[in-house]
Amino acid sequence: MIDRATIDRVLSATDIVDVVRQFVPLRKAGVNYKGLCPFHDDKTPSFFVSPARQVCKCFACGQGGDAVGFLMKHEQLTYPEAIKWLGKKYGIEVHDKELTDEEKSAQSDRESMFVLNEWARDWFADCLRNDADGVSVGLPYFRSRGFRDDTIRKFQLGFCPDRRGFSMSAEAMAKGYKEEYLLQTGLCFKTESGRLVDRYHGRVIFPVHTVSGRVVAFGGRILGEKSKNVGKYVNSPDSLIYNKSRELYGLYLAKQAIARHDRCYLVEGYTDVMQMHQSGIENVVASSGTALTEGQIRLLGRFTRNITILYDGDEAGIKASLRGIDMLLAGGMNIKVLLLPNGEDPDSFARSHTAEEFRSFIAEHEQDFISFKTSLLMKDAGSDPTRRAGIIANIVQSISVIPDALVRQMYVRECAAMMQVGEQLVLTEITKLRRSRAVRERQQREAEATRVATGAAVPEASATTVSSATPSSGSVPPFDAQAAAQAAAEAEEARQTQQSIQRATDTAADTNIQRQELQVAAIVVRHGERTLDPGPPAITVAQYIAQDLAADGIIPTTPVAAVIITEGAQMAGQENWRAATYFMHHPDPAVSAFAAQQESDFEMLSPSQLAGYTEEKDRLPELVSLQLNTLKYFILSARVKEKQRLLLTPEARADMSKTLAILNEIKSLSAIVEQFGKALDRVVK
Repeated sequence: MIDRATIDRVLSATDIVDVVRQFVPLRKAGVNYKGLCPFHDDKTPSFFVSPARQVCKCFACGQGGDAVGFLMKHEQLTYPEAIKWLGKKYGIEVHDKELTDEEKSAQSDRESMFVLNEWARDWFADCLRNDADGVSVGLPYFRSRGFRDDTIRKFQLGFCPDRRGFSMSAEAMAKGYKEEYLLQTGLCFKTESGRLVDRYHGRVIFPVHTVSGRVVAFGGRILGEKSKNVGKYVNSPDSLIYNKSRELYGLYLAKQAIARHDRCYLVEGYTDVMQMHQSGIENVVASSGTALTEGQIRLLGRFTRNITILYDGDEAGIKASLRGIDMLLAGGMNIKVLLLPNGEDPDSFARSHTAEEFRSFIAEHEQDFISFKTSLLMKDAGSDPTRRAGIIANIVQSISVIPDALVRQMYVRECAAMMQVGEQLVLTEITKLRRSRAVRERQQREAEATRVATGAAVPEASATTVSSATPSSGSVPPFDAQAAAQAAAEAEEARQTQQSIQRATDTAADTNIQRQELQVAAIVVRHGERTLDPGPPAITVAQYIAQDLAADGIIPTTPVAAVIITEGAQMAGQENWRAATYFMHHPDPAVSAFAAQQESDFEMLSPSQLAGYTEEKDRLPELVSLQLNTLKYFILSARVKEKQRLLLTPEARADMSKTLAILNEIKSLSAIVEQFGKALDRVVK
């Protein structure tokens, strides 16, 4: 962890114009600067940089932030990496916190392994160019695959000789690298007799990079006659620095193109990536022949939500990979599929087509994944009702993991038509699956909470009460997961349909609550340090908001709002603290982006809007009260609907006293909602 004082020194020295200008040509535009946006295909300058506010913003795509946020987005750095980048630029030493002896040892081991890998990369590359075997065996292989010298250099390809008396391990140890790191990185292994052997001997080498560009692993392909007796590819084993489930081949070279195009092409192998780069398509990565993992999906999600998977036409291989793609859907990705012509793979297709031709082919032939999967599987089912039922269940499973309700509904309609079944049947099955999954996840969370519990009661957001308006109306009865699962399984089709509709309504209610929480957080960012009541005792806007919500047991559910409201109250008492500056430089990128949005929007206000902002400062008590009451109105409205749903459960219908108690709570809550509605000049229905 970097100490706050160092961060403050770095930020004080940073000039956003100076930073952005290293990546984007800028020209003066009044008091600001402008240029072509680096985050989308900008045709006319829409990217503005404000030296006064030290923020930037694109008024076409909406991307923006401070210097740290810009670096994190453009260079795909973490917050500490961006601070270190700026520290290096401005000559400020940036040190992490004092480490324990164990941490220092692990850090030293990691760094030693990275240094060794980078030396090995250079050694392999030199062998490819200058060793007799590299020149006669390795280089001809790459050229036979159609790779130009610039592509070979770009991907840092190499060759590991297989010659008695000449080995990478011997060269490394002669240079002072330790045997333990040769073994830990997987560059070498030991035979039963204790002999050190190069893992990649006789193979061409493909270095694997982290997203920041460090060499983390290698892949080696055997050549010639030896390929008949051993595996074609051998890859680095998992190590202290390498976990194959968290890396994607080519991402380091593709990340900026992915962000620029807001799309990533996913292929299978090293040469597919390289050939597409060579043809001019750079927003491409490879899963290296393995199923995608959650870690890889999260990594891709930092750059885009839009994934196009390129298949080479082998139906058996496609069907084998379908299950893993459900993880992409569950991650909120928008998945499209392209089936290349028979006999073609991305490597061969890229060799015979220009980038423009390749992109045109993709645009004309790609399909969304669910439709592709439906048509692929239904083609094999024919009229066999048993097989059709199994395929329908398979498709429904894929649709059910999609987190966005509107997207799910779209696929329900489309796939019901393709599968020639009732739309309601598909919706019912999806509802069952999502309810069962929610119950399982809740049980897992409860089991985990039980394991780590310290004995203190954990407050639940669903039990929120608003004591400032009326006495407490009671807490929500505990959720019985087992009963809910049984009820969902036994409910008839009509009630399941009603639950689906209700769930869509709940989503809208949650969205309203989150929107209002962010409005409250925006007030903290803009005015958190201002004194709301001169006292005594004086209280700031940030402190008042946090205390008011805490008094009513309200815990913000939106992560950005929760951080801003909590930390705002903690920091507001410090001398010379300014909320906007603090949150713009926050280590959480979502928080800093939200705060920067408030500042960048302010920078471009018209004179009349500026007058409104000044007026906003003059009526802060009214503004804060209005926003807090609006938030409480939506929370209470959601609680009324929650109580109404409890009336429909088997437990409530079987117990008249429970039914009456719930009805009384609904009556009490509804009266409070009506009061808030009248105060806010709403029509309560």
